[in-house]
Amino acid sequence: MAIQNYADNGAFAPRKIVDALRTTSDELARSLGLGKDAIQRKDRIASDRTQRRLRQMVEVLNKVEPRFGSALLAYAWYRSEPLPGFSGQTAMQLVQSNRADDVLTYIDAVDAGVHA
Repeated sequence: MAIQNYADNGAFAPRKIVDALRTTSDELARSLGLGKDAIQRKDRIASDRTQRRLRQMVEVLNKVEPRFGSALLAYAWYRSEPLPGFSGQTAMQLVQSNRADDVLTYIDAVDAGVHA
């Protein structure tokens, strides 16, 4: 799904992400490692921290979506599949720990045939 489909007025819109991924606000907040207020209150949605986490998750999902064929399956992978070389952590856990760049680098390496 194109990044602009997750955004509204130049910022990531949690409601659009929730709708696209067929999930709940609570689940999205947990997936981001944020409190529920962070994706429901306007002032918190606009915060740098919330927008950064939303952006990081969307970047990871967009990078793997072609591999899985849908945003929904990419989201399931993001939440549940342990990544080799990261002590069994999932992409979600790494993003929650501010390691989204490590996830993106890993995906690029897999796509280049470096990791199996």
